[in-house]
Amino acid sequence: MGNTVRTTERRTSVDEVYDYLHEQITTLGLRPGDKISEADMATRFGISRQPVRDAFSRLANLNLLLIRPQRATEVKRFSMREIEKSRFVRASVEMEVLRRAAERCDADGSARMDANIEEQGKAIQARDVDGFGALDYDFHKTLCDIAGVDFAFDVIMAEKAKVDRLCRLGLSKEQRLPDLMEDHKRIADAIKAHDATKAVEVGMFHLSRLDETIERITATNANYFEPIDSIS
Repeated sequence: MGNTVRTTERRTSVDEVYDYLHEQITTLGLRPGDKISEADMATRFGISRQPVRDAFSRLANLNLLLIRPQRATEVKRFSMREIEKSRFVRASVEMEVLRRAAERCDADGSARMDANIEEQGKAIQARDVDGFGALDYDFHKTLCDIAGVDFAFDVIMAEKAKVDRLCRLGLSKEQRLPDLMEDHKRIADAIKAHDATKAVEVGMFHLSRLDETIERITATNANYFEPIDSIS
């Protein structure tokens, strides 16, 4: 698995393994269903297996790894039930965020949204998917700040992280970044106009874009999903 990676003195071995695998999984360097070994990771980082085991456990708690006794650990496949649950929670929270943002938006909030969207455009021109993703997070954080509920972003971020791998597959295959930016523009316009109804309408449409991504990926990579799954 490549040359041994040295850990830094300021960070624990668990942190180093966790950060490396988290990045690999969320950026699809490791795909759903890929198997990983404690022994291989310990060798790669030049450490014992216990820190690797602890890092695996942290990733399993985020539903990114599936750990099974006496069987190989693998990157967690997508669960339609978990996706539905995540989207329900996020939609419920974001509806209220958008309503409050539309009520409270001022000149500073408007300027922050406009600046973020301008940077999104630059990221698209540069074909910088990672950069766009970071700006996407910041846009939603800005909405929470405008709404006066900064704590809501923690919930949104946690739920968004659960489907980011799926979104990334959709982005890489469909090149949907311009569509997402246009959604952000429409959300910002509605909020600046203090139109809560329109902001919620566009926000929910924005979240629904994942439907087409799911359909495409289930048709082309059904093995990325858990074989027996239900949203009922």
